[in-house]
Amino acid sequence: MNKILLIFLAAAITACSSNRVDTIVHHAVIYTVDSAFTVVEAMAIKDGKIVATGTNDAITSKYQADSMVDAKGAALYPGLIDAHAHFVGYGASLFQVELYNTKTWEETVDLIVAFAQKHPELKFIKGRGWDQNKWPGKKYPTNELLNQRFPNIPVLIERVDGHASIANAAALALAGIKPGDKVVGGEIETKNGVLTGVLIDNGDAAVNAKMPTPTKEELTTWLQTAEKNCFAQGLTTITDCGLNYQDVDFIDGLHKNNQLNMRLYVMLSDKDANYEAYLKKGPYKTDKLFVNGFKVYADGALGSRGACLLKHYSDQPGWGGFLLRNKSHYDSLAQVLSKTNFQMCTHAIGDSANREILNIYNKYLQPGNDKRWRIEHAQIVAPEDFNLFGKVNVVPSVQPTHGTSDMYWAEARLGKERMKGAYAFKDLLKQNGWLPLGTDFPVEDISPFKTFLAAVVRKDAAGYPAEGFQMENALTREETIRGMTIWAAKAGFLEKEVGSLEVGKKADFIMLDKDLMKVAETDILKTQVTATYLGGKRVY
Repeated sequence: MNKILLIFLAAAITACSSNRVDTIVHHAVIYTVDSAFTVVEAMAIKDGKIVATGTNDAITSKYQADSMVDAKGAALYPGLIDAHAHFVGYGASLFQVELYNTKTWEETVDLIVAFAQKHPELKFIKGRGWDQNKWPGKKYPTNELLNQRFPNIPVLIERVDGHASIANAAALALAGIKPGDKVVGGEIETKNGVLTGVLIDNGDAAVNAKMPTPTKEELTTWLQTAEKNCFAQGLTTITDCGLNYQDVDFIDGLHKNNQLNMRLYVMLSDKDANYEAYLKKGPYKTDKLFVNGFKVYADGALGSRGACLLKHYSDQPGWGGFLLRNKSHYDSLAQVLSKTNFQMCTHAIGDSANREILNIYNKYLQPGNDKRWRIEHAQIVAPEDFNLFGKVNVVPSVQPTHGTSDMYWAEARLGKERMKGAYAFKDLLKQNGWLPLGTDFPVEDISPFKTFLAAVVRKDAAGYPAEGFQMENALTREETIRGMTIWAAKAGFLEKEVGSLEVGKKADFIMLDKDLMKVAETDILKTQVTATYLGGKRVY
């Protein structure tokens, strides 16, 4: 009898133990973003993972939790994933002079002067964000005014897209740049035998090489500040496009010392040292870090006229942009990477650059493959080239806010006919049936809600244009949510771990004050993240 009682008690204890969880979230509208886009009311979390989802009654009656989170009817979504960004670069930019939305070159220089006065300790001034397309005349300035204000301190300021810079004379001299100097995959502008300071794409490499190396303390502060801002926006996983192996090692150390929590999918930069460090040992993975790709640049940006086009720019006859490397480089690299588990992820903006890279991908990839090689941006694609994505499962990785930022001047660059294949997110989605979405921050604003607005409504923050921009390529709300969660995860082979709120996956989720699936168009940008959870723990 006693033996039977003991068995019964042991079974009861085991049952109670098995039903004990860390957290129960209840009375919520939980968008699981599973294959059926199921909506549930509650979920149970243990050891950082989801153990059950269902109705309030089903979850609360079966499980007991140390922490009960009453969502009070709020909408919950999987933690948002940015499929294309520059996390480290964003962190650095937060401690540089911000030049976004300046309306004149004079205003830009004034901001640099004010920044320098606040930071007299700086021996090299770096900034980012100017856009000549927002200035009168829409032309590049010369560095004369910059030289007057900064005769001795080197200054380098990057265009908003990172594909053009202006350097003062002190910075050019430090880098040893002389009038008439040439560079492959870029331009060092000289007019009347004088350096203007305008550096396109690879043109600024020599100046950047002279930038002071940040200390470990500075880099830690940059990354922690970036993380804080990302969590506040509901971002729990970031794809960082183009790091050096030393950056990866540093981030890995911060993760292991619990000094950084952001989940990162990393593409290594297209540099010999990175290939030497990783090709032999293969991808590297931890709970919060996955190094599994190489970021390659085919061309520059449309805004700086560095995008490589099949025909000349409509607003600059005789100029069609350029590739940043010889075609043989991309071909030989594709051949090497095709024999590894690494993704090849190539920045391609112009229709010529997209065609060149797509043809190379199609040369080395087979139909039905699951290597998930990517085209980053896929911004302008010739109509006859769209099928080159679907033919061998090439993943177009797009950033919706590029479309709403560029729409004011893109047609002037391209003409009406080429615009049909530009920012064509719906056409790209049709190729493989899924489409990862990102921001490209700090090129664009960090806000994923601006991504949502630009994808669904095809308007910018000012509500322009009233009828939407090329609405035939708008995405549905569900498609956009998927693009910001499970499809973004899939683009980095992380879909079994994050991107949806399903049993067995990491409990990365956000709580919003408005429901993105139902919120009025005019209120999308008013949506606030009220809580962000990473692995079941609240981080915002």
